[in-house]
Amino acid sequence: MTTTGVIPGGQPSDPGPTGGMPQQRHEPVGHGAQHVENRSRSSVITARAAASFEPVGRSVASARSFVRDTLQGWGFADIVDDAVVLTSELVTNAVVHAGTSADVLCLRSDDGVRVEVADRYPEREVPLQSSAVLMSSPDREGGRGLQLCAALAGRWGVDYTPTHKTVWFRLDLPERPVGTRAAGPSLPADLLPLADGRVRVAVVQIDRSGHISAWNEDAEELFGYPADQVTGKPLTDLAAWPHTPGTSTGIAEALRLSRWEGSYGIRGANGRVTPVYASHLRVRDTGGEPSTVCLLVRDHERAVLQTPLRVPASDSSASSDGQSTDPFEVFIGSPAPDDLDGLLQRTVERARDMLDGDSAFLLLATDDETELEVRASTGLPSARQRFARVPVEAGPGRYGSARMPAVHDDLAAVPGAVPLLNGTGMRSVVTVPLKVEGRLTGSLGVAAESPGRYSNEEALRLQFAADRIALAVESARLGELERLRRGSLSFLVEASDLLAGTLDRDQTLALMAQMTVPTLATWCAVYTIADQASEPYLSYVLHEDEELIDGIKSLLSKIPPPDPVPTPGARVWTAPGEVAHQAALRSSMRSLGLSGGPLQQASSGIGPTLATASAVGGETVVLPLVARNRVIGMLTLGKPTDEHFRQEILELAEDLSRRAALALDNARLYSERTAISQSLQRSLLPPELPSIEGVEVEVIYRAAGEGNEVGGDFYDLFPIRDNAYGFAIGDVCGTGPNAAAVTGLARHALRLLAREGLSGPAVLERLNSAILDEGARSRFLTLLYGEMRPQEDGSAELKVVCAGHPLPLRLRQDGTVEPAAEPQPLLGVIEDLELYEQTVTLDPGDVLLCVTDGVTERREGTRMLGDDGLADVLTTCTGLTAGAVAARIMRAVERFASDAPSDDMAILAMRVPEPHKD
Repeated sequence: MTTTGVIPGGQPSDPGPTGGMPQQRHEPVGHGAQHVENRSRSSVITARAAASFEPVGRSVASARSFVRDTLQGWGFADIVDDAVVLTSELVTNAVVHAGTSADVLCLRSDDGVRVEVADRYPEREVPLQSSAVLMSSPDREGGRGLQLCAALAGRWGVDYTPTHKTVWFRLDLPERPVGTRAAGPSLPADLLPLADGRVRVAVVQIDRSGHISAWNEDAEELFGYPADQVTGKPLTDLAAWPHTPGTSTGIAEALRLSRWEGSYGIRGANGRVTPVYASHLRVRDTGGEPSTVCLLVRDHERAVLQTPLRVPASDSSASSDGQSTDPFEVFIGSPAPDDLDGLLQRTVERARDMLDGDSAFLLLATDDETELEVRASTGLPSARQRFARVPVEAGPGRYGSARMPAVHDDLAAVPGAVPLLNGTGMRSVVTVPLKVEGRLTGSLGVAAESPGRYSNEEALRLQFAADRIALAVESARLGELERLRRGSLSFLVEASDLLAGTLDRDQTLALMAQMTVPTLATWCAVYTIADQASEPYLSYVLHEDEELIDGIKSLLSKIPPPDPVPTPGARVWTAPGEVAHQAALRSSMRSLGLSGGPLQQASSGIGPTLATASAVGGETVVLPLVARNRVIGMLTLGKPTDEHFRQEILELAEDLSRRAALALDNARLYSERTAISQSLQRSLLPPELPSIEGVEVEVIYRAAGEGNEVGGDFYDLFPIRDNAYGFAIGDVCGTGPNAAAVTGLARHALRLLAREGLSGPAVLERLNSAILDEGARSRFLTLLYGEMRPQEDGSAELKVVCAGHPLPLRLRQDGTVEPAAEPQPLLGVIEDLELYEQTVTLDPGDVLLCVTDGVTERREGTRMLGDDGLADVLTTCTGLTAGAVAARIMRAVERFASDAPSDDMAILAMRVPEPHKD
């Protein structure tokens, strides 16, 4: 039994026996409504309606009807649907899941409505889950009811008392649209309705030219202008006409229409604009003069003038009573939702109401008609895992197939007959197919918690409705599929561009995850496999909520990785969901002070939070990353609790995984070859420079080209024998790996020949022969080679051969700079060379500077540093150490031009320090 009543104010009285009829309670509006203002509401309550419902399944439908009738009676049609949906969920929680009666209270104010649903089950929920399916049950506090409140309501909350729990929500009236609402055609003056003189009920009357000809007392009160002040003025001087996008009619055009109704503003005497709702009527007086009568009211009083919207009805669809008989509009309502999800949700809600059910659901068939995908539901927990799939043929016989209508009197007698309803408490159900041109496109069902609720008559009614909406649903589904395919193509093109834009392995991993989250999945993990003998390694984890990334990474690190199966396509991985459920259960037990048992022993430090467990508690799929016929990793995508992947999303993820695998393998190969190249290049550089007593030595080397550590320029400094050292600086023709190969030959040959005791000219002559023996691979080489011997008097003796190389420069203590050798032929061009060596003595404080042509040929436009520019810079280095000299030379070279150097450069500076003075 339910009790209901419309209560303008005051405290409700206890209901008495009424024989099942609602008991009315009335009190005048006024101070009696004041007690509800203490519940965080500032609006004045203008009306109240209350009803009580017993803890039986039918009470949910009764509560929906009560709220719908109440709000429609108050003129709140704009928010009826949201209020009915929220009330239905909250009353279901109370009378079905909490098992108590429910009290529903509707409170009206000027700008919206507040609905309160109270039950007698005040305990707060303890988050203790007993199974993975029921974890974070959405039919309890914190579940679907409150999620819907958060999504639909302007404000909502939960209040607790020792005996009651009250969930309330507030829905605000939407902003009224401005501009034209209804209009009639422009008619000749002789066809306008006839009016006798002035229309006294009009607020304003406008003449043919658009000027005010009448202004009554109500207009004066509303806008502050006396009649003599505005008469004769154009209405456009006072009207604030909305320039709404898509509204082409201005006020001048509206005044010439036979009828017009809509919103605009009137600028009052105080300068403020008063929003008004207006109804215009074009008339003519007895003399045939046309004018427009404008009835104006304040916008919030628009019901005085507003014409109700009517559904246009054609001759073929109109019945004798003038009402529309279009079966689709009768069932869905007008206007119909223009999106697929909205259409499906409206369908299940109307189907549930039509058969007075406790829940309803709609599933769409896959392209091959072998499975049905959950797309909309009402009255079921968490939309019963949206996008989850069930087989079309669930069992033998006609009642086990979704292709035929079916009525199940009691699901307890045939468990599993409707897989979607397993564990929901529903007992009786009627299902019908949606078909288009004989092809199965979906299934619509309505269920109740009591057995034996439905018969063939209800099945026929539901089938009739399904036949009316099947074509619209299929059309909307194909439109959505086309949009998804276009979006998928654009997504894959962008993904390919991003993946092709990098050869860095870590950046490729990050791009893979960032492209999937949140577009395809809520979280993502990438496993990589180094080689066939290696185990998958967790390389990257990403979640749309960054605070959950560490928790997910910790949880996945405790789970054995998925098997690297090369089979294409997505496969379900249940391990994360199972571990998440166990972790959530352990967390709940700890919060209750419980411990021990096998679960406690198995925890061993995992301990993720409930938020982490919920984040990975939904469906998880694994896609192999296959490149060049080898599994190089796995892409793991996950959803939070009770969510499943759509087939279209999985197909898109599979396409992405193929592109990502190739990009990741290319990055791996590039990294490996770069490492090999750098290792070989480093082998061409000399080891650490020897420490020479009595001589300072500094080298600066720069190889041109990205990724090159060695080019055509080279240097070396090495011991030959006791107190004798060889030094060299050279330049092979060209840059890059080919030049570096000759560099390696020259450097190693110099060391070998010099240690054989050969003189400088003999060393270079044999090196020349070795270069010419390379044949087509040979390259000419400029080389400065010398032998240095520190002397007991603090000087250093150098024997130098300069074979085609820039001449070494000697800086004396007095700041003078002079060449320290004479030029001779370069190597690798002619066979018979006759070279000679020159002896140079470096006194204490002297510097010998040796460079390659990358230094002297540094250019900026037509300017070049040259030998003279280098000498000028060296002149400023008097008194500097060898390291400071080399650094100053390099800095001068870099600053000479703004562009990056295009040639290899080497600088070798040697200085004999001055003796320390006591």
